[in-house]
Amino acid sequence: MIDRVEQKPLIRAMDLTVKHGGQPIIDRVNLSVNAGEIVTLVGPNGAGKSTLIRALLHLTECDTGLIERKPGITVGYVPQFLEIDPTLPLEVCRFLLLGAPSSRTGIQAALKEVGVATAINTPMQSLSGGEIRRVLLARALLRDPDLLVLDEPTAGVDFGGQAELYELIRTIRDQRRCGILLVSHNLHLVMAATDRVLCLNHHICCEGKPDVVTRNPAYLALFGSEAVASAMAVYTHHHDHHHDLTGAPVDGAGDHQPEHTHG
Repeated sequence: MIDRVEQKPLIRAMDLTVKHGGQPIIDRVNLSVNAGEIVTLVGPNGAGKSTLIRALLHLTECDTGLIERKPGITVGYVPQFLEIDPTLPLEVCRFLLLGAPSSRTGIQAALKEVGVATAINTPMQSLSGGEIRRVLLARALLRDPDLLVLDEPTAGVDFGGQAELYELIRTIRDQRRCGILLVSHNLHLVMAATDRVLCLNHHICCEGKPDVVTRNPAYLALFGSEAVASAMAVYTHHHDHHHDLTGAPVDGAGDHQPEHTHG
């Protein structure tokens, strides 16, 4: 966790409200993200998480409220869904060039950073779910962002692959010192990879450090005690191995290592 004393937020939302059909999808939401900080937005399906993200990115109009961005800020965005025409011949390198002007060397470096360097000439349609999420993350990193906004960055990825992706996100924060706003519907896997949690159900129900939020009555009312037990089990879990892109645990030589060490 970084020291946020006297630090100007990268982005701040104040009393943000977005309505649809006269009903608030998000209601008087306050939120901020600082440099070097991972903030996770959790909530059930339909809670307004994606709407809030789209409002922060000026992709959705707000009915009331104010959004402030640090002057000159660059934002990298990973959407929840990506639709690619299966008949369209589109290799990874060409796809990344559509997002931001870059050299092949820069693209190769971004792909290496997210763990899919060998995919540069692979058709997008041939990638696995985990590989697609990593390529989307590489596209956002090509912008050299001050703030990464990741809407369900592990969508379509199995459990082991999700854990590996969240470890990667934390590593990116540590190395780049960028701020990260991460959206999830479930806290159990992001516990160890986040500094602060906001629980949203159209309004902010509770916020704070992960272990504090999971004990909050508002969080318990939404997710139940079983979700808390699952979250804490992952939060205190320490890996002695890595996962490949399929989620299978491997050691440095590529041999499977099924055992875990628990703290």
